[in-house]
Amino acid sequence: MILVTGASGNVGADIVHQLLEAGEQVRVLTRDPTRHPFPDEVEVVVGDLTRPDTLPAALTGIDRAFLFPLHDAVDGFLEAARQVELRQVVLLSSAAVTYAIPGLIGEQHLRLERAVAASRVPWTFIRPDYFMTNDLSWARQLAEGEVVRGVHGNAAVPAIDPRDIAAVAVRALLDARVGEAYLLTGPQSLTQIDRVRIIAETVGRPVRFEEVPRAQARRQLVGSGMPPQVADAYLDGLAALDGRTAETSPTVEDVTGRPPFTYAQWVAHRAAAFSLS
Repeated sequence: MILVTGASGNVGADIVHQLLEAGEQVRVLTRDPTRHPFPDEVEVVVGDLTRPDTLPAALTGIDRAFLFPLHDAVDGFLEAARQVELRQVVLLSSAAVTYAIPGLIGEQHLRLERAVAASRVPWTFIRPDYFMTNDLSWARQLAEGEVVRGVHGNAAVPAIDPRDIAAVAVRALLDARVGEAYLLTGPQSLTQIDRVRIIAETVGRPVRFEEVPRAQARRQLVGSGMPPQVADAYLDGLAALDGRTAETSPTVEDVTGRPPFTYAQWVAHRAAAFSLS
């Protein structure tokens, strides 16, 4: 049986569905099973990565697990995993760990990777770049008009669909790909301006990107709930990418046997978030 943590998230939910399609037995760990409906075939265990006392029961009878990166809760999980002699943990990490300057996000994930590696629990690291779903943050602006306002519109990223991240994680679990670290990107280097244009073309709206001062963009991010330190790190990262072409990786196709979803395909999949209806 496979345990999935973070099973209601963008990646975890797809992992659950793809594992079920593969005929696997799946258990999910959740704080509140009433907040998110899981398929009937899923075994739901109430617990929390931040409450180590709930983890032995969640891991009993489990041989493989997908671990959501909760930065202050990994030690308790790894101790419980050692106790049940877990055969594999697939950790959701970040491409930022491979950067010359990992930054705040990269350093957080590096600490997690080091803790998992030091635990001697067999591991696989999934290192995705920019999630396409991050652009759902534009939906609020588009609900009010036809303009996406931001900074460094020419900053390019190789955005990846969470369905592809899940597909690689599932293959890692099913094929026991232990000791491997997968750098994942989408198939294209796209600026923010490019992505807004693709949204416009895909959903049929005259949407455009408008550059604003950094201070305004920071207020917008912090006002939406992003911690100030994270907002600063995010804006610094955009500045570093401005005017550069992002490198793409063939890993998704190498592992899954199919090409990754394009940004236009992801927008079509999530079109309701960007439409007026």
